[in-house]
Amino acid sequence: MKKLRIGYFADGPWSHEAFNKIIQDTSFEIAFIVPRSDTQDTTLLEFAKKFAIDYLHPEKINSAEFLQKAQSYNCDLFVSMSFNQIFKAELLKLTPLGAINCHAGKLPFYRGRNILNWALINDEKEFGITVHFIDEGIDTGDIILQRAYPISDSDNYNSLLLVAYAACASVLYDALKLVQSNTVHAIKQTDIHPVGLYCGRRGAGDERINWNQTSRELFNFIRAICSPGPRASTTLNGIEVTINSSRMVDNAPIYKGKPGQILLKTDQGYLVKSSDSFLEILELESTTKIKIGEVFQ
Repeated sequence: MKKLRIGYFADGPWSHEAFNKIIQDTSFEIAFIVPRSDTQDTTLLEFAKKFAIDYLHPEKINSAEFLQKAQSYNCDLFVSMSFNQIFKAELLKLTPLGAINCHAGKLPFYRGRNILNWALINDEKEFGITVHFIDEGIDTGDIILQRAYPISDSDNYNSLLLVAYAACASVLYDALKLVQSNTVHAIKQTDIHPVGLYCGRRGAGDERINWNQTSRELFNFIRAICSPGPRASTTLNGIEVTINSSRMVDNAPIYKGKPGQILLKTDQGYLVKSSDSFLEILELESTTKIKIGEVFQ
């Protein structure tokens, strides 16, 4: 089997396990590593030093200067793992096999950013890992390989991250073997759904809790942005309160009340009224004393 020469565009923990899996296969050769232009990831730099791989750090991968540099490596394929720049046509033409991307979403659904957060917010029962060819769209290229992983009520952002780190490495490696052996049976995303679904980047202020939601919606929101995310936040008497977890209360009746009102102290937290029933709020951090009857804003 012909050795596959790879240019690795990557960053962060998503890319580390994948790198370790690829580098152990002697039929793959990583010619260079390109991190994000604003990278804080020193691990990939250490990998580059350890394995004598060129570490390139262009500000823009589609610049004429970088195109010339990348072409000189004569790569067979470019691989993107948690990279944040768009591959334009001229860059995609530099390799005979094009470029592939590993995406933590079940394409054509959940294109875009912050996919695991959005999957939890939307109460999904599974999330996908997809490796696809890169075209000039955003997460729209033909699918090489896709696998789904269950989401249960015991899951949160942190637990999905741990699954996704390992799953991305596994799915990417298997997809690379398909490309290498010329056994890819690519699937057009429009054959799955004509439109798909896009998710926007989450930013500052998106962590604020809207108490005028159902208990289920609040439960999903809180677990979707728990640590290492920003954590859900609210205010009490003008004081900031952060919440890292909550629990659905079995058989909680549906009734009208004041959403956000603190109803009862429990052994682990507080019962708080939602738009339909109530849920137990856990792992609170606040500099103010919390009293029954007060209302989170």
